[in-house]
Amino acid sequence: MNVHHKASSVSSTTTVTLTMALGLVGLICVAMMPISANAAPCFDSPQRAYDYLLAKEASAIQAREQKIININRASEGELVSLNGIGSSKAQAIVLYREMFGDFKTVDELTKVKGIGTKTVEKNRERLSVQD
Repeated sequence: MNVHHKASSVSSTTTVTLTMALGLVGLICVAMMPISANAAPCFDSPQRAYDYLLAKEASAIQAREQKIININRASEGELVSLNGIGSSKAQAIVLYREMFGDFKTVDELTKVKGIGTKTVEKNRERLSVQD
């Protein structure tokens, strides 16, 4: 008898019972874990878990969008978080900075090819040239 035949001979009642037992073991294991700042909460339904993850992601996005970025120190990854700045423009900013030195003002960002005054204005409150 091969593995596939054995698996198909298990009744649906046994499968449901096994699934429920594993679920209870998982809940018990989570309940016995020490509580820490990084521990994920338990949820009584998949919908609540999904809602929690959506809220957590929205919070991370909001924090990223509110972060002040020093254009003289920012990495490509940080620059990409700005509105209208993709990977190629972020690389252009870093390259410009390496070739010509630090920006003296936020408006000097328009000297980078592909970055205009509209892009600077959309991001002005998040941009800085000093720490």
